Amino acid sequence: MRHLIDPTDLTRKETDEIVALALDIIANGEAYSEKMKGKRLATLFYEPSTRTRLSFTSAMMALGGKVLGFSDAASSSVSKGETVEDTVRVVGCFADIIAMRHHIEGAQLAASAVSPVPIINAGDGSHSHPTQTLTDLLTITRELGHVDNITIGFCGDLKYGRTVHSLIKALVRYQGVKIVLISPEELRLPDYIKTDICDKYGIEYTEAESIEAVMGELDILYMTRVQKERFTDEAEYERVKNCFVLDAERMALAKERMAVLHPLPRVNEITREVDSDPRAAYFRQVENGKFVRMALILSLMGWKNEEMKERHEKLEIDGLTCPNHKCITNNEPMERYFYRADNGVHRCYYCDTKAE
Repeated sequence: MRHLIDPTDLTRKETDEIVALALDIIANGEAYSEKMKGKRLATLFYEPSTRTRLSFTSAMMALGGKVLGFSDAASSSVSKGETVEDTVRVVGCFADIIAMRHHIEGAQLAASAVSPVPIINAGDGSHSHPTQTLTDLLTITRELGHVDNITIGFCGDLKYGRTVHSLIKALVRYQGVKIVLISPEELRLPDYIKTDICDKYGIEYTEAESIEAVMGELDILYMTRVQKERFTDEAEYERVKNCFVLDAERMALAKERMAVLHPLPRVNEITREVDSDPRAAYFRQVENGKFVRMALILSLMGWKNEEMKERHEKLEIDGLTCPNHKCITNNEPMERYFYRADNGVHRCYYCDTKAE
């Protein structure tokens, strides 16, 4: 059975096929209006969501299907101590496909091992968000006409930003992509993304400490929020926060054909004066999320009899633990597994954290 837990669960060809299907849905929506008639999508959202949950709901309804589930784990048997694995076993009796968001990293991967129906990762902690990645790829395609040979700047919280991590994993499969990392030192991209993803696939990346320094180079500017709560020194946050706010003055430095993306919600990192700029694509990006999730649901339902390929060899190693307190292995009773990265480092099978 096929699931979507990480962007690398899809080949470049499969990713492109989903984007192409989304484009056809946009052009010929009525032809898809009953494709999922009689089918049910369960939305299991263990943490708050507006866009992603409503996008999945809207997508399934537009395909003629029905939706069940919960938007607050407190209203489910989770409040009684039910594990993710058991919840999925139960919900799989009532639904044909499941979209799950969870604050615990690796929860969806654990769920997929026991689920009787396809699982879609709708965000697991700060780890991964593959359906946002598909949304981003569709948006880039619609804004620029292509994904190959672009320069994309990621700005803000690159350390905890799961949308950034997921999109970089997908972009390494495209030709001529250059990445610019714009963030304060405290929120730089995790080393494992740089070494295990960028360096492994030979993708070019540079680091910058301000938007102004690189704005003129970019075809895409991917904004994220600089999160005050991530700083241990409030004075340091005050020093850097305004360096990562996009306003009309900074937009004036950009190419005439450039697009600004943001996974939303925003706080103060994009001023409202930017909203009227035709290069502001973040609300168009939201709408694209519905179409690409329609395409994904159709694809996974079509592939559900195919075997899921393992991304890594699953290893049981005595004495190793995952130090990530947000990992599923440290929050629910289950077996601990690891994998050996190309550089020889052992990482947690579920959350990619370096094992100890």
